[in-house]
Amino acid sequence: MNKVLLCSCLLLTTSVVQATPISLDYQGFYQRMKQMNKGNYSLIDIAFSVPKDDGCVIESGSITTEKRNYPLTVSADQRLYIPFDETLKSERALINLQMKNDATRCGVAMQIRAKSPSNEYSQAALSELAMQMDQLLKQMQGFPMKYFADDIAGLSFEFADKAQVTIDGKVEQVDGIYRLPSENISVLSTISFSETPKVVSPWVKSS
Repeated sequence: MNKVLLCSCLLLTTSVVQATPISLDYQGFYQRMKQMNKGNYSLIDIAFSVPKDDGCVIESGSITTEKRNYPLTVSADQRLYIPFDETLKSERALINLQMKNDATRCGVAMQIRAKSPSNEYSQAALSELAMQMDQLLKQMQGFPMKYFADDIAGLSFEFADKAQVTIDGKVEQVDGIYRLPSENISVLSTISFSETPKVVSPWVKSS
């Protein structure tokens, strides 16, 4: 995978080599969520998903322990809604994904993103959002987060289609992705969008 694209989208991919179905230890997900929950990160969340590249389509999901079986909610864009639960960790739960096709080249992606994207932000709101994302990234430093040791380069806004971005009255047309550098955030007053972004995430450049 191209490292620049990987870092720009902030997708941390863990390769899965098993054929369908696949099972992953819950503990790995729990540890990432614990890092976020112990900090003051009211504006951001961690999202786990399976990109649909290479025919990686999820048919169903579940969370299992030796004695119990729970349904796993999977969205249309294959986000995995994994609960933060100490009991599941202590019972060594597994995240099970039934894939439609062979899962050899599939992976689970982790993305830091805004909890509630808005169609308008003030400079103060953007700065606080970027600061929380930057602090969480620093908290997660170390392998395999080694590429993210530097400060984030700004914020990335993902739209379902083409959108119009307005910064202090200046209008710009974008197609899918709009990246706002940190130096621009520090000098703008307001930014608004013709539609609410699907995802607001850190923009991280590779070294």
